[in-house]
Amino acid sequence: MSRIGRKPIPVPANVKVSVVNTTVSIEGPKGLLAFTHKPAITVAYDEAGNQILVTRANDERESRALHGLTRSLVNNMVLGVTAGYSKRLEIVGVGYQAQLKKANTIVLQVGFANQIVLEAPAGVTVTVPDATHVLITGSDKQAVGQFAAVVRKVRPPEPYKGKGIRYEGEVVRRKAGKAFGAK
Repeated sequence: MSRIGRKPIPVPANVKVSVVNTTVSIEGPKGLLAFTHKPAITVAYDEAGNQILVTRANDERESRALHGLTRSLVNNMVLGVTAGYSKRLEIVGVGYQAQLKKANTIVLQVGFANQIVLEAPAGVTVTVPDATHVLITGSDKQAVGQFAAVVRKVRPPEPYKGKGIRYEGEVVRRKAGKAFGAK
């Protein structure tokens, strides 16, 4: 048995869980999330114990792989609708900055001739506390992480000067430049 898949998922009191056929819907203070799982996996909500149980029908390779995955995805949904997820990005470089154009639209000036305009997907909120930091929040872990990766990909940190967009706390491995006058 999968060690992760066997663990029950605790459900807080302010969260509503609905399981219909292969669709799991979870509603909480931060929003509503739905997930459709494979038929080889069974998801059941135990109202008495206030927990969600994930089981598999057989021990085939695919079922074993999906068991822990499904449990992790449903657990991330429960955590997302209660606490939410966030990613912080920092912009490093002279003249590099971010601005909030309108709600959920970010404008990046990162060394290109044009400004880069990115609009956040539904369910993801973008704020710019100052010109060199961007905060991306939402209840869907995948959507928050994907949009943070899209923003970072506009100008990833380069190894010589370290300029670019990076996750807060990310360590950028630096390289030495060419040595001049070594003859």
